[in-house]
Amino acid sequence: MIQIFKTEDGIIHQTDERRPGSWIALTNPTATEILEISDAYQIDPDHLRAPMDEEERSRIEVEDDYILILVDIPSIEERAGKDRYITIPLGIVMAGDVLITVCLEESPILAVFMDGRVRDFHTFMKTRFILQILYKNASLYLQYLRVIDKKSEAIERKLHQSQRNQELIELQELEKSLLYFTTSLRSNEVVLEKLMKSEKIKKYPEDTELLEDVIIENKQAIEMANIYSGILGGTMELFASVISNNLNIVMKFLATVTIVMSIPTMIASFYGMNVSPAGMPFATHPHGFSIVLGFTVLLTLIVTWIFSKKDLF
Repeated sequence: MIQIFKTEDGIIHQTDERRPGSWIALTNPTATEILEISDAYQIDPDHLRAPMDEEERSRIEVEDDYILILVDIPSIEERAGKDRYITIPLGIVMAGDVLITVCLEESPILAVFMDGRVRDFHTFMKTRFILQILYKNASLYLQYLRVIDKKSEAIERKLHQSQRNQELIELQELEKSLLYFTTSLRSNEVVLEKLMKSEKIKKYPEDTELLEDVIIENKQAIEMANIYSGILGGTMELFASVISNNLNIVMKFLATVTIVMSIPTMIASFYGMNVSPAGMPFATHPHGFSIVLGFTVLLTLIVTWIFSKKDLF
């Protein structure tokens, strides 16, 4: 899908005509749409296809007629009825007098610009527009990281009560999301440092200040992702140990019960043998059954008391 936007008098409008100072937004474009934009602005089609590959790395490529900036942005993917946090590439191309963005799906980062919810936003101010996109990207990472932290706390509270494997699996999914975020944020950090040093992209003093803010936000997101990842990893190890310990306690209890119950079983089995009763204690005694039963109960109680003293019950 191709959408064209242009700001006039500080207000963004969607148009059908590609004019100087426009922003061309490609969302999951078809091969025909990619070739159309490629031919119109002399852009290598492979550079426009690059953001369509989820495994594409963040980078900057400077060509004669355009500059390609690839960064990773956070996204939400639904799996089995639950939200999973991943990252996808976003391509930004500065080609002549237009700015082109390419993304696999609609992103809230670009949606705020399309809806005109960003102050001091002008499509013809390409460098500032790029930095504003990168700033919104870092801010969205921070927002999603806070959501992940709240979800991990909610799952942790469930673990205190249920201690099921399902909660550990959900924590592992969040840990994977944090790993994706950390890797992507570090890649984006390299891109931002190159932007800071690059002389190919014209920057005004206010743009330099905005770029510094973007770098600070990105560093903060990296630190938060590392902290949350460490906490989450420690929580998973702790509760895995708790579950394992609880299993050991249950097995110990069952083993103790088995030993205690084996005493009357063993004594009863002796008297159930098909042998002469003359050799069996109390076999011919008129109260033999009561004596043997009392002895069995007494022996069982003694063994139970010994095990309870050793904290096996």
